[in-house]
Amino acid sequence: MKKALVGAAAAGLLLTASGTALAAWAGTIPKLHSPGVQFTNGTYKFNPPSTNHGAFEWQGRLVDADANDGHNVYMLVRIEAHDWVRYYGKQKRAVDMHHSNWDGAQMYTHKVKLKACRDRGSLHPDNCSRVQGYTNPRDPGN
Repeated sequence: MKKALVGAAAAGLLLTASGTALAAWAGTIPKLHSPGVQFTNGTYKFNPPSTNHGAFEWQGRLVDADANDGHNVYMLVRIEAHDWVRYYGKQKRAVDMHHSNWDGAQMYTHKVKLKACRDRGSLHPDNCSRVQGYTNPRDPGN
């Protein structure tokens, strides 16, 4: 009985320590903004290789900050050296987003860039926030 109790206590401590270590990899994304678009309340985490493909997981609120301009908003996310991936919001609204991005050829994600943009159509260039970049703290080359 005593060994089982000690084993259960050790397992509890191990799980608590693991949860704390995983939580330490999470962070906040500062407010991203440009005329007509805002991304707020952003958070992210780099998942370990055994969780969700080792993905960069992010969430936040994408806001059409100028509902009367007739333009939609979107987020751009770039993993490693791949192309930008676009996630559209809703025109004249705020949308909660939660996505995961990863490179299927790797065990976990190393480098990420993201920005918030306003789609101004084909005649005008889109305007975007500054690029926010992140590097996985598990990356040995970091």
